[in-house]
Amino acid sequence: MESSQDKNLPATGRKLQKAREDGQVPRSRDLSHLAVMGTGALALGLMMPSLLERLEMTLTRHLRFDAQSVHSTADMGERLQGGVLAGLVSVLPVALLILAAALLSAVALGGWVLSSKPITPDLSRLDPISGLKRIFSKEQVSELLKVGSITLFLLGLGGWYLWKSLPELQMLILQPSSASLKNVANWLMLGLGLLLLVVAVVAAIDVPLQKFLHASRMKMSHEELRQEGKETEGNPHVKGRLRLRQREIAQRNSVANVPRADFVVMNPTHYAVALKYDDKTMGAPHVVAKGADLLALHIRDLARAHEVPVLQSPVLARALYAHAELNHEVPASLYTAVAQVLAYVYRLRAALRSGTPFPAELPEPQVPPELDPHHPLQTAAS
Repeated sequence: MESSQDKNLPATGRKLQKAREDGQVPRSRDLSHLAVMGTGALALGLMMPSLLERLEMTLTRHLRFDAQSVHSTADMGERLQGGVLAGLVSVLPVALLILAAALLSAVALGGWVLSSKPITPDLSRLDPISGLKRIFSKEQVSELLKVGSITLFLLGLGGWYLWKSLPELQMLILQPSSASLKNVANWLMLGLGLLLLVVAVVAAIDVPLQKFLHASRMKMSHEELRQEGKETEGNPHVKGRLRLRQREIAQRNSVANVPRADFVVMNPTHYAVALKYDDKTMGAPHVVAKGADLLALHIRDLARAHEVPVLQSPVLARALYAHAELNHEVPASLYTAVAQVLAYVYRLRAALRSGTPFPAELPEPQVPPELDPHHPLQTAAS
């Protein structure tokens, strides 16, 4: 079995697509954090004047009391309900913008993926040993160290900012409410800007890092690449058997073409090949049917039943069966041999029409030895 160290080949498009269907795409949490916080800060910055004005009006209206309002408890509830509703209406646009930013940042790096695989129950995850391995894996430990370092840095930065601005915050109690609200808003925006700067730096590092880690997880070994090739193109042995089966079916179907053949050559019972030649439409004789063993005998009987000449030429029959394709021209290297047989057939037909004596027995056609699968040289080579 190959270890993970053997997986040094880049992932193929097929594996990346399969991983995508399973919900495995690069994601950056820090990019989402930056998008949410940045959008929230930008929305608050743009809407801050109107929010402060609305907040000031709401506080002014609801914090004004007289003797009648103090004794009317129902009025207090209405004021509280109105204040809460006004607050919700004020922050609703900001919340919608933040939600949109969260969704867009989630698909910005790896794209949109619709898969139920990540939420499908997996009983193997209930194994405590496997769970411990996942918890203490390199990726989880590195993620824990990264989050811990960022948290400590943000806490330190926040503490420093609070300590530095503490005297200014203490003076807010001496200022009017409107001025205090504006100063608090400015203080919060400045602190949020420092926080965003840190998150932006972290996101700029995390995005390429997540792409690199995803590519590393998707790497393949030589064995996986070979296995994928078999799944994509098919097992060579299975494909070979399938092609053989297809040829057998094609040969059986080709028997129907025997009655329109010009002649059949045989060996004398193992192979039979039927050929046809039309000098007006064909550049060379075509193989219209061929078969071996019982199929060869069937071709012979069918040819005789339709008065198609059947000639005994073992070497040529073997060569044509091995090298000629159905419904194709005979190989150029067998033109001479086939022409000799075709000329003999023409003389035979002429003798039948004129009543003259039949020509002598067909001499063995000139077939190159390398085309005869049963030639001693070919047998030794195989």
